Amino acid sequence: MKRSKILSVMAVVAISGGLWSADDKPASPTNFGVKDGSVAEDPREVGRGQFSDFPTWPVSKELPNDLFVFCRLRYNSEGGRGRSWGRGGGWGKWTTDYPDADLNFSYRLQQLTALQVSPKGAIVDIVAEQMRHYPFIYMIEPGHITLSDEEAKTMRDYMMNGGFIMVDDFWGEEEWDTFHIALKQIFPDRDAVELPVEHEIFHMVFPLKVKPQIPSVGHAMAGRSQGITYERWDAQTPHYRAVFDDKKRMVMLICHNTDLGDGWEEEGTDPWYFREFSEKYAYPLGINILFYALTH
Repeated sequence: MKRSKILSVMAVVAISGGLWSADDKPASPTNFGVKDGSVAEDPREVGRGQFSDFPTWPVSKELPNDLFVFCRLRYNSEGGRGRSWGRGGGWGKWTTDYPDADLNFSYRLQQLTALQVSPKGAIVDIVAEQMRHYPFIYMIEPGHITLSDEEAKTMRDYMMNGGFIMVDDFWGEEEWDTFHIALKQIFPDRDAVELPVEHEIFHMVFPLKVKPQIPSVGHAMAGRSQGITYERWDAQTPHYRAVFDDKKRMVMLICHNTDLGDGWEEEGTDPWYFREFSEKYAYPLGINILFYALTH
């Protein structure tokens, strides 16, 4: 299991309000997500139960749906370098770092904050009826994403009606250009703006002095002696860009040339990586982003 010791440097933090609660079916907090049988409802059952040793925890019987659910977006992608691409929503780029990252981040949220957190999480397609139940959706490796016009409208409507999408883990100019095409499909009249390190999102709970670049554990180990944290020559500078609505509410945060998901997924792989990236940056920034999204 890719876990490590308790992050002793993190304080317990509290939050109130800002959550949408699902009130249709109290039996399962994931009952609004993908139900076509292609994904196990409990991520611990993925890969014939190889993640069964990840921790779980009880959910309040009195308020079974009054909880935060970490929700991942399933989308189509194609082209690019290596791996499978998942046309039709199969096991493509959207599954990167799954389910380790989702399980670890959910566990740390439950452990370190006052939020009641779902131990299962959720996966949703770009479908309004699925997405609308979750105020915060995580989207990973969108560097070769393809969107239909209907999907672009669904994402736009979701964000304009109060939802927030965190985009993570894509590197270099080619992947940015491809994602930017999709971004303009979603928001023809808006663009992403670079956030300064002084922005509140970097200081919401844990004050960060830099905009961190978090590499995969393999790239971190390879570049350790030289202090290199970028994964490609054209990805040396981490970017945190945001899209805002007309009322200046942030609706999307785009984490480019960095990989928070790997910082969550690989927290137990190497003690040095845990200290330098998971504990120092990936968890603090992830919690900052989430709490900012839920309180603004």
